[in-house]
Amino acid sequence: MLGRIIVIGASAGGVETLRKLVAGLPADLPAAVFVVIHISPHSNSVLPKILSRAGSLEALHPTHGEIIQPGRIYVAPPDYHMLLKPGQIQLTRGAKENNSRPAIDVLFRTAARAYDSQVIGVLLSGLLDDGTAGLWTIKQQGGVVIVQDPDEALYPSMPRNAIENVDVDLILPVLEITKALVNLAQKPPKTRQLPRKSSLEIESDPAELEPVVMQNDKHSGTPSAFACPDCGGVLWEAKEGNLIRFRCRIGHAFSVESLMAEQSDQLEEALWSALRALEEMANIRRRLAQRAVQSGHSARAQKYNVEAEGMEQRAELIRQAILNNTSELDKTSEVS
Repeated sequence: MLGRIIVIGASAGGVETLRKLVAGLPADLPAAVFVVIHISPHSNSVLPKILSRAGSLEALHPTHGEIIQPGRIYVAPPDYHMLLKPGQIQLTRGAKENNSRPAIDVLFRTAARAYDSQVIGVLLSGLLDDGTAGLWTIKQQGGVVIVQDPDEALYPSMPRNAIENVDVDLILPVLEITKALVNLAQKPPKTRQLPRKSSLEIESDPAELEPVVMQNDKHSGTPSAFACPDCGGVLWEAKEGNLIRFRCRIGHAFSVESLMAEQSDQLEEALWSALRALEEMANIRRRLAQRAVQSGHSARAQKYNVEAEGMEQRAELIRQAILNNTSELDKTSEVS
């Protein structure tokens, strides 16, 4: 018998926290554990080895279609979403959510869709708010929601966002989370026959990257005034409890915080491009002015120098904008 489904999400500061959490899980745990942690798509993840050495449960990167077994820890591989289906795991390279692949929300949402009240969702240390929407879905489907105490988390932003927006069952330090998971795994979930909301399918399906999903004109929410930062398509705005989320036709999805972060990144890229263009344009005019002087065309040289000075002034304004934007981002990180 499969038993309970434990899904865990973490980001910055999450590796050591996860290591402590799994160290106390017994070898006979009557549950399967699934982990998503934000990681660079260009690196080889050694997280399964770290978690296997930390405790009694074997940790591994699953293969597409792998049959779920209790007493194992399944870790999403880099650059793949990990989706849960009844009895098996699917891996896809679907559109990023909250600028992440794997994304915590994808795991949490598909677990709730497949296993309803069997699911126990855990959110640990991390920046921004990936995982909050997924926890909300787990709670709506009758599952249990646990969040690391923000005062203990190295990066408390993800736990705090969850606490502010989801009816969290338990807020605990990591070692107490382990004890809670062991106790909950021994108990059968409360059976609740909940109606399956169509929005759950609409939010879950895009990660599978199926053409029929992308061609579907059904969207949760209404068209917004914003464009998708990743593909330029229209973002649809949907509300889940107190949460506002955005998703485009092909599946890119953003919370409010992740959308603002992505827009800030794009703004910085645009400013750097503008700065480079202005500096190059000023430089070529300075060269033309030098040639004009050498050729005895002083009026033309003055014209080029005036143009170059104007471009250098605009470049300085953009340079200051970049510096100010960077300072604001640093302040935001400190608060988070």
